[in-house]
Amino acid sequence: MSIENDLPSIPSDDFARRFSLRAKRLMWFLGAGASASAGLPTAMDMIWEFKQKLFVSQRRGSADAVADLSQANVRARLQAHIDSLERLPRSEAPDEYAALFESVYPAESDRRAFLDAKLAGAKPSYGHMALATLMRGGQTRLVWTTNFDTLVADACAKIFDTTSALTTVALDAPELAERAIADERWPVEIKLHGDFRSRRLKNTDDELRHQDAQLRQALVDSCERDGLVVIGYSGRDNSIMDTLEEAVKRPSAFPAGLFWLHRGGGAPLQRVSRLLAHAVEIGVEASFVSFDNFDEVLRDLIRLIDGLETKTLDDFAMERPRWSKVPNRQGHRGWPIVRLNAIPVVDVPNTCRRVACQIGGTAEVREAVEKAGVEVLAVRSQFGVLAFGADSDVRTAFESCGITEFDLHALETKRLWHESTERGLLCDALIKALGRNRSLRLISGHRWHLAPANPRDAVWKPLQQLVGTLDGTIGGHPDLQWREGIIARLDWTHDRLWLLIEPRTVFEGRTDENMAAAANFSRERTVMRYNRELNQIIEFWTRHLAGDENEIRALNVGDGVDAVFRLSSFNGYSRRILS
Repeated sequence: MSIENDLPSIPSDDFARRFSLRAKRLMWFLGAGASASAGLPTAMDMIWEFKQKLFVSQRRGSADAVADLSQANVRARLQAHIDSLERLPRSEAPDEYAALFESVYPAESDRRAFLDAKLAGAKPSYGHMALATLMRGGQTRLVWTTNFDTLVADACAKIFDTTSALTTVALDAPELAERAIADERWPVEIKLHGDFRSRRLKNTDDELRHQDAQLRQALVDSCERDGLVVIGYSGRDNSIMDTLEEAVKRPSAFPAGLFWLHRGGGAPLQRVSRLLAHAVEIGVEASFVSFDNFDEVLRDLIRLIDGLETKTLDDFAMERPRWSKVPNRQGHRGWPIVRLNAIPVVDVPNTCRRVACQIGGTAEVREAVEKAGVEVLAVRSQFGVLAFGADSDVRTAFESCGITEFDLHALETKRLWHESTERGLLCDALIKALGRNRSLRLISGHRWHLAPANPRDAVWKPLQQLVGTLDGTIGGHPDLQWREGIIARLDWTHDRLWLLIEPRTVFEGRTDENMAAAANFSRERTVMRYNRELNQIIEFWTRHLAGDENEIRALNVGDGVDAVFRLSSFNGYSRRILS
C-alpha cells in the first residue's frame, strides 16, 4: 500500500474519484513543480543551476564542461565542489535551496532580478487552465502557493474573461486573506512566499523563518475546515512544514483528507513522510498519490466533474502541441525534420501474474527466481510480487515464501506514466523479448545493453556496412571485449509507451583499470557519426527491432502469463512548424 517504506498511498484513479465528490471541500497547495509544465524551473532545477554557477565562478573552469546538468557525472562533479566548501547544507537537505540561493546571490535585489528573468514570458499550462475552470465552476475555492509566478491569475483571467474574479493575497496585505476567507470571496489565491514583485520578497533561510505569521495562521485555520491537495511541493521549507505540522495537531484537521501528490523516482522527504504518518495515526485520511505531471492530474480530475463549462479549456487544449505523423513531403524542398530515437510500442501486455507471499523487495524476489533456476521475470510492488512466466515456474520460485494468493494483476495505463515498478517489469520483459526474437543478447552486468548474439550472422550485414566491424577486443586489453549495440529502455509520453534506443559501443570485462581505454575506443569509433550516419543507424535498428511489426514474446510460455509486445517500424519525428 505504499510509495516507499510502507507509507500510506492510493492510486491516482482512486484519488480522482474521491476528488470528484469532495472538490468543494479540498484546498490546493501548489509548489514549483506545478509550474514546470509552463516551462518554469522547479526548485531542484534551480538547486543544480546554483551549484553550476558556484562551480564555474569559483573554480574558473569551462562552463561547457558542466553545461549538461542531466548527466550524472556532471552532477557528481558539481556536488563534489559544493561538499568541498564545507559550509553549505548536504545534498537533499531541507534548507539546501535557500542556502544555495543566498550563497550565489547575497543581495535581495539580485535574487529578485534572477526570479524576474526566470518568470519572464511564462504562460499558463493546461493544468493552470483546468484549475481555473474548476474555480469558475465553484469546485475549487482556495489555492495556497509558494510560487512567485502569476500563472494561476493569468489562467483565471482567460477562463473568467476578467482580471477581477480572483482575489490574490501576497505578503504585502496578509490581513486581506482573513477577510477574503471570512467573506467567502471565492476564488482566492494566497502566496505564502509573496509575489515576485513584492517589496518583501522572502527566499532565504533567515527570511523564510520569519514568514508572515498571519498568512500561516490563516492556513492552519483553513485546514480545520477543509482538506488539502499538495502538488509540486517537496516540503523543503521549514516554515511551511511547521505550519502543516501545527495544523495536523488540531482536533478536526483536514476533514476532507490530506492528499500529497508525489512524483516517482525517489522517496518523499522524511519530514513529509512523518507528517502523513502522524496524520494517519490520529485518524486523518492522509495518503500519497503517485502522479506524472500537473497537466495530466488536472486533465483526469476534469473528466469526472459534471456540469463544468469547459469550452475555453477545450479550445486551449486544441492549441497545445501534439505528436502527429510526419506529413507527406510536397515539392523538392527539404524540411528541417529530425528523426527521434523513439519507437512507438504498439501492443503492450495488460496483465501479469500476482503472487502474495512473505518476501522482501525486488532484490530478494530476483534472488528467489535465480535460486529456483526458472525463467521468470518478477518484481516486488505494493500489490505483491508481479511476474511473467509459466505458472509452475512462478510457484516454484516463491513456494518457500508461503504463497497466500495467486491471481492476475491488471497493468493499468495510469501506472506506466512514471518510473513505476510495473513499467520497470515491462522494460525488462521487452528487453528479454528483443533478445529472444531479434538475434540479440543482453550484455552481462548491464540491464539494458543489447548487442548482436552472433555478429557474423547475415542479418547484421546492413549494420556492418554502416559502422564497419561489429565486435573485437582492444589492443593491450585482451579481456576487454566490445560490440556494436544499443542501450534500450521504455519511457512514456503523449499517452503511450516508447522504446528509446541509443546506438552505442558496449563492453564486457570493463574494470577500473581499462575504463579509460574503453572510453577512448568508444569515442574514436563514434566521433565521425554525424546526422546522416546516425539517421541511417537508427533506421536500421528500428526496422530490425520491429521486424514485420509482428508480435514478440519474452518467454514463449503457454501455461502462465507471457509478455507479448509489438513495435512500430516507424520512429517518432519532430519538425519545425513553418508559418
